[in-house]
Amino acid sequence: MTTNTTEKGLEDHIVSFLSNNESYLIRKNTVYDNVACLDKELLFRFLEATQHKAVSKLKAFHKDLYQQKIIKRLNDQIQSKGVIEVLRKGITDGFTDTKLSLFYDRPVSSYNVDARIRYDANLFSVIRQVYYSPNNKKSLDLVLFINGIPVITFELKNELTKQNVQHAIKQYKKDRDPNEQLFRLGRLIVNFAVDTNEVWMCTHLKGNSSYFLPFNKGYNNGAGNPPKEGIKTDYLWKEVLTKSSLTNLVQNFCQLVTEEKEFLNEKGKIRVRRERKLIFPRYHQLVTVRMLLKDAQTKGTGQKYLIQHSAGSGKSYSISWLAHQLVGLHDKSGQNNIFDSIIVVTDRKALDAQIRNNIKQFQQVAGVVKAITKGSKQLKQALEEGKKIIITTIQKFPHIVEEIGELPGNNFAIIIDEAHSSLSGQMARKLNETLSKLDLDEDTQAEVKEEMDNISSMVDVEDAEETITSEDLIRVLVKSRKLLPNASYFAFTATPKNKTLELFGVPYHEEGKTKFRAFHLYSMKQAIEERFIMDVLENYTTYKSYYALLKKIEEDPIYDKLKAQKKLKRFVEGHEHAIKKKTVLIADHFIDEVIRKRKIGGLAKAMVITSSRANAVKYKKTFDNYLEKINSPYKAIVAFSGEVDKQTEASLNGFSSASIPREFEKNENRFLIVANKYQTGFDQPLLHTMYVDKKMGGVNAVQSLSRLNRSHPLKKDTFVLDFANTTEDIENAFNPYFESTVLKEATDPNKLFDLQDALDNFQVYSREQIFEFSEKLLANVSVDQLHAILDRSVETFRNNLPEDQQVDFRVKVKAYVRLYIFLSQIVPYENPYLERLYIFLNHLQTKLGSNNTNDLAKGILDSIDMDSYRLQLEGTTSIIMEQSNELKPIPTEMRGGTLEPEMDKLSNILKTFNDRYGTHFEDADKVRQLAESIANDVAKNQELITSLKYSDEQNAKITSDKIVGQELLKHITTNFDLYKLYSDNKQFKEDFSAMMFKVVKELINKGANALT
Repeated sequence: MTTNTTEKGLEDHIVSFLSNNESYLIRKNTVYDNVACLDKELLFRFLEATQHKAVSKLKAFHKDLYQQKIIKRLNDQIQSKGVIEVLRKGITDGFTDTKLSLFYDRPVSSYNVDARIRYDANLFSVIRQVYYSPNNKKSLDLVLFINGIPVITFELKNELTKQNVQHAIKQYKKDRDPNEQLFRLGRLIVNFAVDTNEVWMCTHLKGNSSYFLPFNKGYNNGAGNPPKEGIKTDYLWKEVLTKSSLTNLVQNFCQLVTEEKEFLNEKGKIRVRRERKLIFPRYHQLVTVRMLLKDAQTKGTGQKYLIQHSAGSGKSYSISWLAHQLVGLHDKSGQNNIFDSIIVVTDRKALDAQIRNNIKQFQQVAGVVKAITKGSKQLKQALEEGKKIIITTIQKFPHIVEEIGELPGNNFAIIIDEAHSSLSGQMARKLNETLSKLDLDEDTQAEVKEEMDNISSMVDVEDAEETITSEDLIRVLVKSRKLLPNASYFAFTATPKNKTLELFGVPYHEEGKTKFRAFHLYSMKQAIEERFIMDVLENYTTYKSYYALLKKIEEDPIYDKLKAQKKLKRFVEGHEHAIKKKTVLIADHFIDEVIRKRKIGGLAKAMVITSSRANAVKYKKTFDNYLEKINSPYKAIVAFSGEVDKQTEASLNGFSSASIPREFEKNENRFLIVANKYQTGFDQPLLHTMYVDKKMGGVNAVQSLSRLNRSHPLKKDTFVLDFANTTEDIENAFNPYFESTVLKEATDPNKLFDLQDALDNFQVYSREQIFEFSEKLLANVSVDQLHAILDRSVETFRNNLPEDQQVDFRVKVKAYVRLYIFLSQIVPYENPYLERLYIFLNHLQTKLGSNNTNDLAKGILDSIDMDSYRLQLEGTTSIIMEQSNELKPIPTEMRGGTLEPEMDKLSNILKTFNDRYGTHFEDADKVRQLAESIANDVAKNQELITSLKYSDEQNAKITSDKIVGQELLKHITTNFDLYKLYSDNKQFKEDFSAMMFKVVKELINKGANALT
């Protein structure tokens, strides 16, 4: 019998493991009641076995209806509270005041025999091919149950049958009706899409809006899973879905929470939007918390842990889960708590409401969480009373250090949420005062003094490359107490400084040296590859590089020379002279290259980073004047601390400092000018572009540029223009946190044309296909018509290209798409084909799949948000068409008085062709004369004259190209070299025809009969 390589084979494998290794019961799909959404027989088997007395009481009261009554009460409670709450707390029958437990937790102590017996009585089961709906015969591949209650569903795919995890996701989105009872929010804890390479999860199916997250281990600090003997994704059933692990997930991780977010309504009023969400941990969150708990249980207090988790890692939830579970963490005997109190320290200015609310929602007993909002007395009282979880701010950390030292009989876990807010001079002085009162030994005092001298010297230096942050404060305070033996420290940060890594990190030896690493790493690289944050370096360029690009295209005939020269002059002036010049440069670039190109659907915003408060004020005033001068609907907001010449944020902006984040959300406020504010911890997904006019280094550079990395459904890219730093500066700043080399100087815009030529030469697509695809996309046709166009190219790719060329084609497609996104924000390309090709290739690469001959991505295009692409194409195409003079309104009279682009003599044009295409015509004068003759003949053609007069330029050029080809054919015997190049070289043909069209237009407009 051969191995089953279908998804059924994967089903067999998973079910076999769960049954043989974890004692899951394998149930037939006929036992599932798709109206009640239960395995009723197993539910009542569990209740009878574990709570016989309560069930008997219910039977006596409800008679034959007792099962019906229990099922109704159970489903009502699940609908109201969610399955997690019901499993944790059970249900109560209101008629008899009888409580029924529906799940028993795993006891922390092996000494509690009764609790262990109850836990072992839980019935974990799995059913294959579950027909979940009473309305149709659709089935789920697998469903896991706890005591007859469904908790997890699976859609499985196997690459060997040419389907992958993306097809499973599509199946959930397209083929699973979210209105079905089983898929209502809170009814399940998670839905898994699984193949043999990756796992993705979703806690709430909402059709096409279903949000699937990767649930993968990560590989080489990036996305995906590491190679292994066996199935890459078997950790899901071998680690995550074991009975003990699933129990832990239900009791301590999964949660139906209510999130609140303030927003401005159309009238500018602040409103609160509440949304219920079911939270299931991502893989790195689950592993991190479990690793920390295990290590803390093994080693006890007095430990230090550094958790390096990038932005986009979900640190707030990780901290909440850790705090909640540290409360109940026992030593190995199961008799004693390891920590008396858990202290959560945050440096976010508004006492981190998200963390506070998260922890409160996870805690199942009221009064466990205490937020310190008033002062040190409240903190001291909370510590002395032994409050289990205390949440406080970084400003109160000095008092925490003192109070803990005075409570040597108690043990503490200190969780530090480091968001790297900058440290003010006032805070530094208070810190100095606190430290001076501490009773320190001589060596410690000297070490702390050195640190504080360094902090004091830098804290108020506005143009310092590296800012002093709360991380420095914490490090000094921890050092001052020499890591108290009755406290363990858990520091969460995305970008630890070297000294922090040395203080909190795990030491290891390499090359004869002691080095330090984080206890757990979730890298920026993985967050980017998993699409939780944007790659802000992908379209990063220094001013020097930008200038070089513009200089390079100044004389290049591919581009509009006047436009390039104008841009170049603007950038040179902006770089060398006053803020006024830079303001014009920045505003024009943002309006031309960001707003007009509909970045983030036309909602994009920009941040301008300045080197001082004084410069921030100058920028603000200059922006206001210039935006008013050009009648722009957009405005700039400034952010800085204190006063500059008696001017404050409030006086310049017209609203309070506290209102800046909300005001910046308004559509008209597109520029945020900052001086050491909002460069850390500021979360605004609409930030797309950043202009840096300040020297930065290290963590400061990473934190500042990372303001752009927040994702948004319409956000496809970001852009950074840096006036003050070099590429090497930024690369050196990012490398310790990114885990890969990411920056390159892109200085040759002609590389895009090289890639275009190379891709065209594969003959996988035709120009007609490119234009057909983009036109249909604009016309909002049904998606099957777009599939048909792409599928023609996919077939050519599969059938006509050998494997090595397929690999080469994929690489070049990816390179073209990435390079176009970058260069199109800088270079004034005048060729609409480039944009159309980008749109086409961006969709085609999805259809081509990975580097193998199987179309693993077939049909996935359906799930792409076509509207966002269409919006982008409409915005950019309209610009390109306008600039390339190809889609102008039909004229009502002959053109006159319009400034045409500067024309060179035909001899210069031919010389350009010689240089560009390597041609060497034997008789250049003869060729020039022929071109002149053809131009004169074409200019006399009545069809073309009529087309120019009564049609648009696009159609007129088509007519001109046709006539030029006909005229050239007449001279094939006397000018074969020219005709052969025209026939064989597609790019030459296009360029020659375009040049001839411009000459002919000029002749017709002037009424001339010959070139002079």
